[in-house]
Amino acid sequence: MSEEIKKQWSEETLEAVDKLCLFDDDIMSLVFDRNIEATEYLLNTIFERSDMKVIEVVGQREYKNPVVGGRCITIDIYAVDSTGKVYDIEVQRADSGAVPQRARFHSAMVDTRMLKEKEKFKEIKDSYVIFITQNDVMKGDLPLYHVERVVKEQNRDFGDGSHIIYVNGAYKNDDTEIGRLVHDFGCVRAADMYNEILKKQVHYFKETEGGREVVCQIIDDVAESRA
Repeated sequence: MSEEIKKQWSEETLEAVDKLCLFDDDIMSLVFDRNIEATEYLLNTIFERSDMKVIEVVGQREYKNPVVGGRCITIDIYAVDSTGKVYDIEVQRADSGAVPQRARFHSAMVDTRMLKEKEKFKEIKDSYVIFITQNDVMKGDLPLYHVERVVKEQNRDFGDGSHIIYVNGAYKNDDTEIGRLVHDFGCVRAADMYNEILKKQVHYFKETEGGREVVCQIIDDVAESRA
């Protein structure tokens, strides 16, 4: 980074950028925004597939609550695949940001936009709320946790198409695809990452002059809004 650019930002801002990884929504949203290839890699890894096709992906998409005074949300990554299924992908460093009630609320907010007027309820596509958490919030030492509604008396899935998945960012096994994915999410340097798609994007936003300027501005804007 040039001396001129260094002078433009405080040491505090530059240090904050250096510490960012994909568990921070500021950098995560930039890396995946409009990036079909990176999002396909992410979803294929989580779903243990290789054929998922993403047709739309947007970072930091806001969902307004139609209720006056109701809480709105901004989802880190909004994605749609070739079958019309919708994905709300969230990253969380703090366990408090991934409580079950938040997953429920996000799922409900996403579903409200999935049917147009006069469309039948059975036409609604599946929706997935995916939390990628830095810690093992479910405390099961597993890489993935799938949450589904079930009919308890019949021991079967309810089948409403609403799904919640927790990805354990503390899972350590670099011999698996999911292990390498969460490893990369925790890296603060692109050189330490496995996946070339993510490595390229993280390198740009954290280690090139143009990319760092974008991230520095976001960090300063967030700090100013909280002041």
